[in-house]
Amino acid sequence: MLVGKRMKYPVITVPPDMPIVEALNLMKRERIRRTPVVKDGKLVGIISDKDLLNASPSPATSLSVWEMNYLLSKILVKDVMTKKVLTVGEDTPIEEAARIMADNKIGGLPVMRGEHVAGIITETDLFKIFLELMGAREMGVRVTAVIPDAVGTLAGLTGAIAGASGDFVAFGQFSGDESDTRLLTFKIKGLESDQVKEIITPLVRSIVDVRTSP
Repeated sequence: MLVGKRMKYPVITVPPDMPIVEALNLMKRERIRRTPVVKDGKLVGIISDKDLLNASPSPATSLSVWEMNYLLSKILVKDVMTKKVLTVGEDTPIEEAARIMADNKIGGLPVMRGEHVAGIITETDLFKIFLELMGAREMGVRVTAVIPDAVGTLAGLTGAIAGASGDFVAFGQFSGDESDTRLLTFKIKGLESDQVKEIITPLVRSIVDVRTSP
């Protein structure tokens, strides 16, 4: 899956000379938490709601409402935006975008098409993809098991379930607690939990959890 298939577009942008009050109101109205800053069609920064809120006076200030409004009108997006922006292209694998966000502790990435912003991919988009990958909205028997990290293990397990007319809804594997194991999580329909246990018990190191969900 590539970023271009899951990014939000057309993307809402703001100019660098917009007062932060207007930018914050725009974000609230559009229910977004960050937006690229664009000048003359080119990306020059990115701004988040936290940037804008941190630039606003504290509620404990002794300034009057008029004084606060005056000061806020003087603070522009360019004064608080992040200028060194990490970006990805439309053909970037979705897991690479997730890695960049996690490694840099950021919640979103502008998606570029040449020099122009084509969209934005955010942590919310990644959460939705995770829900789909794990079949979180579909009913089925959800299994977590520890399997040997060996060639043929997955083929044997999936073949056994398919042979019993089980239909995979979701499938994912993760690092195990030991170097020679993997933690496998999958969801299937067409079988009862007892049937699934009976099928996979000879094929796994241990069964961690079996339940019908959601």
